Amino acid sequence: MQAPDPFRHHPNLRSKIQDPLTSRFRSLDLTDMDRDMQGRGFGPDWRRCDEDRNASRLATLEGRLDEDLWVFAYGSLMWDPAFIFSDIRRATATGFHRRFCLRSEVGRGTPEQPGLMAGLDVGGVCQGLVFKIDGHLVEEESHFLWRREMLMRSYAPEFLTLETAEGQVDALSFLVNRDNPLLLPPMGLEETARAIAHAEGYLGPNIDYLENLANYFEWLGLDDAELFELRDLACEHRRMALASLSV
Repeated sequence: MQAPDPFRHHPNLRSKIQDPLTSRFRSLDLTDMDRDMQGRGFGPDWRRCDEDRNASRLATLEGRLDEDLWVFAYGSLMWDPAFIFSDIRRATATGFHRRFCLRSEVGRGTPEQPGLMAGLDVGGVCQGLVFKIDGHLVEEESHFLWRREMLMRSYAPEFLTLETAEGQVDALSFLVNRDNPLLLPPMGLEETARAIAHAEGYLGPNIDYLENLANYFEWLGLDDAELFELRDLACEHRRMALASLSV
């Protein structure tokens, strides 16, 4: 029997999502990353140890490792999930909003010029995508997900009830971790834009992350005026900074 098409609800997404098997996040070599981080001056505790990260995975997914798992994507997971999925839907999380509030000193910034990453915080509404991992793949695929999202202590995994056009689903979601020392208080749009415009880290320029997210929302036809304004402000700051270097 042929497996159902993962893009059956949204065939237009087929060309807009990275093939999980070719994603760089699927083949991350933590030994190489540790070596690189040490070269940048970070100590051995720059990330969670493998045992601690896996304990978090097992605790969160207790009783669910052989069941279908829905995963909420509100940032880069939307276009590059790096795990094998069998279904994808547009989804809305009510009572939570996307906020650029996580100080990034590794992936999209440095300690001297930190970037900002998005987190899911309480209040408001957040639109995104939700992916389904079939039950027989959850054990293996969740390792890739935890290695990416729970590498540090930025997020707290929690199950939320999401609305989709096909009905409600309970989905694993990565909320901001209140105990994370890199969690920042609310910032103004201008301050946020400046920080993103000038930061660059292990995974590349911070502004690439913001532009990808905003452009993806525009392509999906999802309305997020604040996100679009933030992108435009950050791009303008970036242009001014590059122009000053060429003078």
